[in-house]
Amino acid sequence: MSTIWVVLIAIVALIAGIALGFFIARKYMMNYLKKNPPINEQMLRTMMMQMGQKPSQKKIAQMMRAMNNQTGKK
Repeated sequence: MSTIWVVLIAIVALIAGIALGFFIARKYMMNYLKKNPPINEQMLRTMMMQMGQKPSQKKIAQMMRAMNNQTGKK
C-alpha cells in the first residue's frame, strides 16, 4: 500500500513540476519579448537602406503595421 502512495506522489510532483516550469518559462519569454521586441522601426530602416531603398516614414509605418497585424499585435 505504501508503494502506491510513493508512486502516486511522484507522478503528482512530476506533473506539478512540468506545469510550473511551463508557466515560469512562458512568463520569462513574454517579459523578454516585451523588453526586446524582435524588430523595430530603426532595424527596418537599416535593412531597407542596406537593400538599396530610400526608406520613407510612410513606407516604414506601413511595413510595421503589416508585421504587427501578421503577429496579432494591435
